[in-house]
Amino acid sequence: EMVERIKDSQLSASINQKLVESGERERLKELLRTKLIECGWRDKLRSHCKEVIKQKGLENVTVDDLVAEITPTGRALVPDEVKREMLIKIRSFLAANS
Repeated sequence: EMVERIKDSQLSASINQKLVESGERERLKELLRTKLIECGWRDKLRSHCKEVIKQKGLENVTVDDLVAEITPTGRALVPDEVKREMLIKIRSFLAANS
């Protein structure tokens, strides 16, 4: 179990390093940003933020509170189609660069 986690962690670090060094990570981030704007994700999250602030009161909310509160919602709101597309891009990058 522990050995597997360490291997996964090393693999993940290695993949991330390849993505960063090639500039692919930045391209993927830009693509993701665009996709999330197009599908209305950013607007939904912005509305959720305003809702949280309204419920708790502006004086009672720190940035950390807000991040902790909206992160699970933000992840849940990413459409499966967007996740799938990003995964395909990463896989094809790895296939071409390994």
